[in-house]
Amino acid sequence: MTLRDAIDRYVAWRRNHGAKFETNAQILDQFCREVGPETSCDEVSDAQIHVFLVGNGAYTGYRAAKYGVLDGFYRFAISRGHAAHSPLPMHKPRRPASVPPHIFTREELRRLFRAVNVSRVRAVQLDAASFRMLLLLLYGAGLRRGEAQRLTMADVDLRNAVLTIRDTKFYKNRLVPAGPDLAKALRRYAADRAKRPLPNGLASAFLANRDGSPLKTTTIDNAFRKLLRTAGVQPTDATCRTPSPHVLRHAFATHRLTEWYRAGADVQRLLPALSAFLGHASPAGTQVYLSMTPELLREASLRFEHYTDQHRKEILDHD
Repeated sequence: MTLRDAIDRYVAWRRNHGAKFETNAQILDQFCREVGPETSCDEVSDAQIHVFLVGNGAYTGYRAAKYGVLDGFYRFAISRGHAAHSPLPMHKPRRPASVPPHIFTREELRRLFRAVNVSRVRAVQLDAASFRMLLLLLYGAGLRRGEAQRLTMADVDLRNAVLTIRDTKFYKNRLVPAGPDLAKALRRYAADRAKRPLPNGLASAFLANRDGSPLKTTTIDNAFRKLLRTAGVQPTDATCRTPSPHVLRHAFATHRLTEWYRAGADVQRLLPALSAFLGHASPAGTQVYLSMTPELLREASLRFEHYTDQHRKEILDHD
């Protein structure tokens, strides 16, 4: 069977079983185009696999992800008789250590938001109002970028200050309440948004360009890079990834956890609530934020130190 036919069947099978399978499908489509859609599954050579996975560069995290996607495809193809064997290396290359994201400090966030207007002065479509609202939703509500982009006019309940997040990463909908400051910003932006075209009525994108069209991911990325330069927020720590809009969601989570520690709250009890708010499948997805910043680690260490001091005192008093 040709790669094109086998990949189409695999993608359809995964989606019929509930997976979005968007990024993985794109990787398989790229693989198919590079090797040749009419190539038989069993005609793919070791050299072609190596070029696709590694090329002339190092084995990065993204290339490790490509290995996993191809491995899943060939397992399916072999089980269905579309291929007799897998051309993938016998031993999976070791995945490189993940690089943590840069978490913005509150001062860096203030500088970013102050620079929004200047950074969008000559913008053709994505103006300062929509860009600022996007950033506020990522940091103020902890939304994923795609969730914010998919918000429609009907999804934003201004009266009750509640956002309806649909079609999330795990095919679930959730309600996200907006705090007083964010609610005020939403109402202000909604008044401006109402003056722009609504091509699909209440189903139109809430975050829109000047012509009413939805925000594009590439436009957002370019605008964010320019904002970083304009604000002078250019982290030089080589141990962290280059900041992206998604980092604002990380900042929301880590800052919330830090405040809970400082307030003496029961963080382990509150983690499930934060997990639900962020749309994670389980608290385990939220616990990764516990080790993201020195500030958060320091607060956690102080909490543990206080606990051990109290425990030690109780033992001495008992003796």
